[in-house]
Amino acid sequence: MSPKFAKIGLSVLVLGAAFGGLFYTTLAEGTEYYKHVDEVMVSPQPWYGKRLQLHGYVTKDSIRRKRESLDYRFTIENKGQTVQASYSGVVPDTFKDGAEVVLKGRLGPQGFDVEPDGVMAKCPSKYDASPNAPVRKPDHAKPAVTAS
Repeated sequence: MSPKFAKIGLSVLVLGAAFGGLFYTTLAEGTEYYKHVDEVMVSPQPWYGKRLQLHGYVTKDSIRRKRESLDYRFTIENKGQTVQASYSGVVPDTFKDGAEVVLKGRLGPQGFDVEPDGVMAKCPSKYDASPNAPVRKPDHAKPAVTAS
C-alpha cells in the first residue's frame, strides 16, 4: 500500500471515530424518555437520575405552595400509581387539581424534581359538550343565501 493511501485511510478512520464519539455523546446527553406515572412507578429504581417527561394527572388536594415563594409540591397519578413532584417557578394557568400534566425532570428517591419551565398542563377541550348542555337544532326557518 502506498503512503498516500495509508494517510487517507488513517484520516478517514480518525474522522470517523471523532464523529462517532460526538454523535454518541450528543445522543446520551439529549435522550429524554416519555413515560406515564404508572409505567415508571411500578419499578422506579431503573429510572433514577434519567431525564424523563412524566405524564399524569394532578391528584386532588395535593398542590402545596410555600408561602411567599414559587416553590410547589404536588402529587401526580395515573392508573393508581402516584409520585410526589417538586417544582420552583411559575405554573401554567391550567395547572390545578385533576389537570393532565407532563413534567420534565428527573426521578429520585424523594420524588420527581421538575426542571425550570418543566410543567406543561393540558388545556381542557373547549369543544366537549357538557352533559347538561341543551341540544341545538338547526334553524331551518332562515332562507338559504344564494349567489346571484
